[in-house]
Amino acid sequence: MSDTVLYEQRGRVALLTLNRPKALNAINTELLDTLTEHLARLERDPGIGAIVLQGSEKAFAAGADIKEMKDLGYADVAGGKLFTSFDKIRDCRTPIIAAVSGFALGGGCELAMAADMIFASETAQFGQPEIKLGVVPGMGGTQRLLRAVGKARAMDLILTGRNISAVDAEAAGLVARVLPLESLLETALAAAETIAGYSAPVVEAAKDCVNRAEELSLGEGLDYEKAVFQGLFALDDKTEGMRAFAEKRPPVFKHR
Repeated sequence: MSDTVLYEQRGRVALLTLNRPKALNAINTELLDTLTEHLARLERDPGIGAIVLQGSEKAFAAGADIKEMKDLGYADVAGGKLFTSFDKIRDCRTPIIAAVSGFALGGGCELAMAADMIFASETAQFGQPEIKLGVVPGMGGTQRLLRAVGKARAMDLILTGRNISAVDAEAAGLVARVLPLESLLETALAAAETIAGYSAPVVEAAKDCVNRAEELSLGEGLDYEKAVFQGLFALDDKTEGMRAFAEKRPPVFKHR
């Protein structure tokens, strides 16, 4: 794998850092392929229970790499593999927290939205400025942004191409937490450590239920949730969790 994404392990938490500083972490094929290779490996690793994805203080990711795309024509992208790896980020079974500082624009905003939640520093800026380049968001921006902030705000951001601050993004529902820059990574890692301390199959099931809620009707979603809830009663971790609660002690989950 290339060094466009750096990897660290901290207990049961994996930290992935986008590493194209001269390009403000602009997303090119190499970076995206490397990121998805890491994610594919990590979701199979029983020693990893959560993932934190960060960029630099200046830019989480300033967008897709326009230099890579500027000379492509329709035949080059239609039916091709350009940025299809975003689906692999969305489908990763291990929870992902995007820790965002600085610019998260275009493909960078879409990458952050492909994670399960966004923690942002007070310096973060979000936007989908693709309209300024003669295209529309093509990696989930029109779909995930609408689901996060509603039609009116999504139309405003996508049609004007303007950016919003971390505070405004939190108020709109795009960001889970806004934090001082100096405590962003520490807080994201602590949240990931908390998640990784729970039963891995239960965390995976909870993530799956929430994601399906975006696509199912309320009735279908309630039926799916009930079936998942009932199925978890077959786990040893369910027995341990409830027994530990009754005995007033911390549970010791075995992830089975």
